[in-house]
Amino acid sequence: QVQLVESGGGLVQPGGSLRLSCAASGFTFSSFLMRWYRQAPGKERELVASIPGPGASSTTTYADSVKGRFTVSRDDAKNTMTLQMDSLKPEDTAMYYCSAWRRTWHILEYWGKGALVTVSS
Repeated sequence: QVQLVESGGGLVQPGGSLRLSCAASGFTFSSFLMRWYRQAPGKERELVASIPGPGASSTTTYADSVKGRFTVSRDDAKNTMTLQMDSLKPEDTAMYYCSAWRRTWHILEYWGKGALVTVSS
């Protein structure tokens, strides 16, 4: 049974930091491109960061809006992905989702249920 479980969300003041984690199970984690998305109320879903598995040809990428403030990492031995978020702004307020994606002869994509991040004073 495939599971992606996000944790670490919460309320933080502007300028503060939070660390989100995504725990994966039920699939071969290292074979998947892992991504963080976010969706703010009334807005479209936005790709925040993506990180390929070991040996993949692609590279880690970030949305322009979070470059220099967010850092994505993964631990393939523990089947986890993290998003370190620093210098948080009110506009970072959103539900954050982790996603696992892989293309073989078809596309496999799994989603977590999300973690809420609220940046407010």
